[in-house]
Amino acid sequence: MVTIYDIAKKAGCSAMTVSRVINNTGRISDKTRQRVLAIMKEMNYVPNSIARSLVVQETRLLSLLITDITNPFYTSLARGAEDAARRLGYRLLLANSDENVEKEKEYIDAVLSARVDGVLFAPAGDDSLAGLDKLRRQNIKVVLLDREVPGMSCDIVLGDSKEGARQLTGHLIGLGHRRIALLNGSRAVSTARLRQSGYEEALALAGIPLDPELVAEADYKHADHDEWADRLMQAGGRPTALFAANNFLALGAIRALQARGLRVPADVSVVCFDELEAGFVVDPFMTVVAQPAYDFGYMGVQLLVDRIRNQAPAEPRRVILPPVLRVRKSSAPPPESRQPE
Repeated sequence: MVTIYDIAKKAGCSAMTVSRVINNTGRISDKTRQRVLAIMKEMNYVPNSIARSLVVQETRLLSLLITDITNPFYTSLARGAEDAARRLGYRLLLANSDENVEKEKEYIDAVLSARVDGVLFAPAGDDSLAGLDKLRRQNIKVVLLDREVPGMSCDIVLGDSKEGARQLTGHLIGLGHRRIALLNGSRAVSTARLRQSGYEEALALAGIPLDPELVAEADYKHADHDEWADRLMQAGGRPTALFAANNFLALGAIRALQARGLRVPADVSVVCFDELEAGFVVDPFMTVVAQPAYDFGYMGVQLLVDRIRNQAPAEPRRVILPPVLRVRKSSAPPPESRQPE
């Protein structure tokens, strides 16, 4: 392996001079700098990034910790984060918690060991605060994405979950639905709380009483759709529409409804937060509230690098990206209101 001593010997200078060229420190003539750089290229020398980070106190590494890489929302978010990181001269390390706080803690230890300059963090839930505190104690800059954590004050990029839920529920109400079920995420996640709040507010504005039997809570990633569907079918009057709080919940709900002989939207309309996989969008089938997932990642990196470079205001910044309602084939008027064919 080529070392700085090999470079120095061939260039006819000291190892300290080579180190200064690599780290862009000290006063060196342009002629010497160009000669050292040419020899480094000729000998295929790759600087030791860990050693360099000890000198300049930065690694040019960022970590992106998300909750579910298989979710198209987070896939697009990661793409935006990577594009922004590369444009700003950083590399991005990706970690996936699978909505699991314990797995999340393991990754936090890993990114601390990697000496990253900052972390983009989509938390698994409110219990993520302990891990965030660990990063804060190590003076690692953090930007939260998509979800808030009570007790954590930092820059954040969010979607307007409450407004999006109001729009989806209001769309169903406008079609004539009155029994609208909500399949939500865990109340330990801020987006789930906000989406339920928007759902309840839309019902209240329309004068529709909230029926607790029509509200179910599930894990965003590991929901038991059969248990939920069986319980819903036994409620006092089957719902004519379903609002799923994310795209994975919607897909599972559709499969569970179809397994029970129900058609979407002929028997039950289904709407959800976030776009689905490409095949569903091409159809296009699902009525959704879409969020600019790419922008979450791109803007998150910009905020994080501002913090790392001490170019951000003292007060934490809060960016809220607006949702967009996209009406497609999965939502229709309730069966009883349609004219017979």
